[in-house]
Amino acid sequence: MRNQNVIMEQIGTLSSVEGRKLLYAIYQELRYQKQMSNLAILALTWRICTTEREISRYTKQEVQVLHPLGFFRGTALWMEEIVNRFYFSTINSFVYLGAAILLVLIGIRRFSSTVSDSIVIAGVAFEAMMLLFMFIVMLFTPSEDALPVDKSEDDPQKELLYEIGEIATDFATAVSKLESLGDNVKNLLIQQTEILTLLRESNEMTRQIISPSPKLLEIMQETNKSLQQFKESLDKLNQATAQLAQEEIEIAVRKELEKFFTNIMNNKDAK
Repeated sequence: MRNQNVIMEQIGTLSSVEGRKLLYAIYQELRYQKQMSNLAILALTWRICTTEREISRYTKQEVQVLHPLGFFRGTALWMEEIVNRFYFSTINSFVYLGAAILLVLIGIRRFSSTVSDSIVIAGVAFEAMMLLFMFIVMLFTPSEDALPVDKSEDDPQKELLYEIGEIATDFATAVSKLESLGDNVKNLLIQQTEILTLLRESNEMTRQIISPSPKLLEIMQETNKSLQQFKESLDKLNQATAQLAQEEIEIAVRKELEKFFTNIMNNKDAK
């Protein structure tokens, strides 16, 4: 429980040099002593920058702010001294992540149809949002004259520049690998086209073997017509033969009857 008799230090506004130093100390306490999460730190520091007067309610700093900055000025100070100073590298990493995702989506979309246009548009929108957020953060870059830290802060900035250089190198390596992958995909597509051509030719040959050709069908139709005509001719020949045989029988019967009656007549005359 805090001692109520402790006289608090009063500060006019957090936008002064002393106020900026106080914000830096508050961040160090919340981040490394109390081990609060990043979201909780961002929310609490924004509240302190905009409306809070009694800083001692949240930290060990026995300081009272006489004139809170309000929403707009407090948010601007919060962007400068908290977001830009301590989370610039994280935001920059998200920008590189969006660029890498967009590059992969465009590369896959170029050689394949598995990635739809809506996914590519979503990647572009995500990268645009990251760049816009990066612009807003850089717009609130704190002035060098108001830095509440000593020269030892230059080392993390140099380390950040080195990390950015390494990220750029990795990005270039990834682009080179993607180009190599694109060449391999092109060769694979060429081989696939050749295989499809061979399959089409094989299917065409199989179709010709299984199904007869139009010329053969015409020959078969003409043969069927010839056979039909031959059958009709044969039927007519059979009919003619049967009629001819009947006529010959009638003639033979006639002759026999003539002989029979002739013999009868001859016998009568002889008597």
